[in-house]
Amino acid sequence: MLKRVFSTANKHYDLAVIGGGPGGYVGAIKAAQLGLKTVCIEKRGALGGTCLNVGCIPSKTLLNISHKYHEMLHADNFGLHCEKPTYNWSEIMNKKDGVIKGLTGGIEYLFKKNKVDYMKGWGSFQDQNNIIVKGQDGKDEVINAKNIMIATGSEPKILPGFKFDEKVFISSTGALALKEVPKHLIIIGAGVIGLELGSVYRRMGSEVTVIEFADRVCPTLDNDVGKEFQKALKKDGIKFMFHKKSLKGEIDPTTNEAIVDVEDIKTGQKEQIRGNVCLISTGRRPFTDNLGLEKLKIPVDNLGRVIINERFQTNYENIYAIGDVVEGPMLAHKAEEEGIAVAEYLAGHDIHLNYNAIPGVIYTNPEIAFVGKTEQQLIAEKVEYKVGLFPLSANSRARANLEVYNGLVKIIADKKTDRILGAHIMSPNAGDLIHELVIAIEYGASSEDIARTSHAHPSVSEAIREASLAAYSKAIHV
Repeated sequence: MLKRVFSTANKHYDLAVIGGGPGGYVGAIKAAQLGLKTVCIEKRGALGGTCLNVGCIPSKTLLNISHKYHEMLHADNFGLHCEKPTYNWSEIMNKKDGVIKGLTGGIEYLFKKNKVDYMKGWGSFQDQNNIIVKGQDGKDEVINAKNIMIATGSEPKILPGFKFDEKVFISSTGALALKEVPKHLIIIGAGVIGLELGSVYRRMGSEVTVIEFADRVCPTLDNDVGKEFQKALKKDGIKFMFHKKSLKGEIDPTTNEAIVDVEDIKTGQKEQIRGNVCLISTGRRPFTDNLGLEKLKIPVDNLGRVIINERFQTNYENIYAIGDVVEGPMLAHKAEEEGIAVAEYLAGHDIHLNYNAIPGVIYTNPEIAFVGKTEQQLIAEKVEYKVGLFPLSANSRARANLEVYNGLVKIIADKKTDRILGAHIMSPNAGDLIHELVIAIEYGASSEDIARTSHAHPSVSEAIREASLAAYSKAIHV
């Protein structure tokens, strides 16, 4: 039986959420909807976390604008003729900031609508039921909560030999706030964040050089999709240096340029790369600084992630952790599902969360989207499978839109049962198309189920049906 700790706090809650990002604010709203008196504590002073303020939302705004500019530059491809377009970077950044402001304000409205209390300040543990909130005015307040949810998210990881100044050597946060488009952008890391931001600046006119330790982009992608994706990025003009280790970064005092020392991991040969700006995009780490985990002896693993059980509980049954601070992909929608799961558990419901049915998306153009297993994973797990591949070049809607891109849809199904095990798409709007297959995996559908379902013609989604036909029997249009 959990022993309540005596508190002199004058505010008492059923649930206190530390962190107002996607997992925290969604979990707080759900808890309030289920009848729990709830408070959300956020240090930033603006809700939405990294995702909304300096991550997903601003980057997607810039990706969309940069794609429109790219299409304008290549309007001749569509038989459209106009003078060479120009852009105003300050106006573009203002558009991005406007989107952020509108959405953060929208979450505050949802808090009021659902009766979630919102405290702007830094929350840290006093003990297992009490949180010290250092307000933005510097004053401390103690609140008491029967249950506490840690949802403090993550922050950019720095490489040894480098440090962020957010002007020359920048994180993803700095990349979303540059005062001008750099002439030459160096990116360390060919992962999702680096490639998305690299795509933005490449389309706006930057020379982009990506330095990557591995031998390909996004090594965890399914091989077939990864190869085609890399070709598309190269076609767009992004330069890659694979098998390279980034040793250190310095600023040239005379030119204010970034100088990056790199070493070929095969030959040991060293060289220097110069650019106006260097984006260090080598992953993120859980953010738990000054939270007071040590005071309560809440354990973390070797990557700094809070250790939890299958109900998201730490070593205290009333303290939960979700999102980027726990094991699993650092995805906003994964955090949201975990926040909802905790709220439902506290309200007496069963937890349901199928991690195999959580999609991933890379919002470049074309987009990459995937769910379930890759072919490499199934080989490692010694699972017998069959594959259905369908190229976008054979899809009538893609051809009509002049958006072929050497894209594809790949369906992987169990060889014996035909149950869909994984799905991978490289296509315009892949991030929207993938959800048909997310539902299919969630409900145990087979490739035959998709193949026998009518899809509107002409539509890019027909490529999903054709890939399913290819897995089940044989595709028709290729």
